[in-house]
Amino acid sequence: MYYRLLLLATIVLLFGCKKKGCEIPEEFERIPVEVEIERLEKPFFAASSKEDIVKFLRENPMFADRFLQQKGYPSDSALINSLYGLATNPELKKLAGEAEQKFGNMEQEQQLLENAFKGVKYYYPEFQVPQVKTFVSGLNQDLLVSDSLLVLGLDFFIGKDASFRPDTYEYILKRYERPNMVPAAMLLLSNRFNKVSFLDRNLLAEMINTGKAYYFVQSIMPCTPDSLIIGFSGQQLADIHHNEGRIWGHFVEQSLLYEKSPFVVNKYIGERPNTPEVDPKAPGRLGTWVGWQIVRKYMQRHPEVTLQELMANEDYQKIFTNSKYKPEKR
Repeated sequence: MYYRLLLLATIVLLFGCKKKGCEIPEEFERIPVEVEIERLEKPFFAASSKEDIVKFLRENPMFADRFLQQKGYPSDSALINSLYGLATNPELKKLAGEAEQKFGNMEQEQQLLENAFKGVKYYYPEFQVPQVKTFVSGLNQDLLVSDSLLVLGLDFFIGKDASFRPDTYEYILKRYERPNMVPAAMLLLSNRFNKVSFLDRNLLAEMINTGKAYYFVQSIMPCTPDSLIIGFSGQQLADIHHNEGRIWGHFVEQSLLYEKSPFVVNKYIGERPNTPEVDPKAPGRLGTWVGWQIVRKYMQRHPEVTLQELMANEDYQKIFTNSKYKPEKR
């Protein structure tokens, strides 16, 4: 079969699980960063009147503007009435209780964010750590990342035991788990630094642009397994690593790299349960993983290139050519 499965447990452990013995680089540790996670769902669901909602909005103006989209409501009273309905909804209160039980004091997320932000500041000294807040919106928004505010929608990441889950496909639901939350937020943060050209949008360009984003997360969260960065299972990663040459051969033999048709590009970049063009068992977004490997190979061959230079490089063709990426078929 074209896309052979590899069922060796050792390979699964290598690519899918926590990197054993991994420590945050010493140069990261020296950078002073403190993260305080403000749990906004607690005062929100403690509200018992519309006056309490008004107070909540007044005390959190940036959150109201950016996450709640306050300016999008026809009037303040419309927003207040809507939020009061959410704050007093018994099912949503139950979901907030489940989030509290799942996440506890969030020491784990606090440490992950502090380490990740140290990594960002190491590569980008001018980076200002944003305010970090959590919320339970009734599965309205999972994450918000801006220059000064990061919001974690906890209700999206409670996991399979939640009384309500995001209304999406099962293969996407698998990525809405607690360990995926911070890496997903850092992937969004990469957009601030990832310069891309909009003049030549083909499959190879999209592959490398996304690969740069994954490489950014890998660089600032070096102890994070690949599975959490890209959202593949350990077994899926083992299989595609084993079949890397065959997968690459598909792109080359089918003359896909410079394909500009959005329909074709989306087959390999967009959300899908699988990539049947390669093999029914191949995961969706397979092109993004290949783009990541191209970027990795480029950075391995050019250790003099900094992360800032990589992220600022809009020349996808130069990255591809100088990577000399050409995995062999097994």
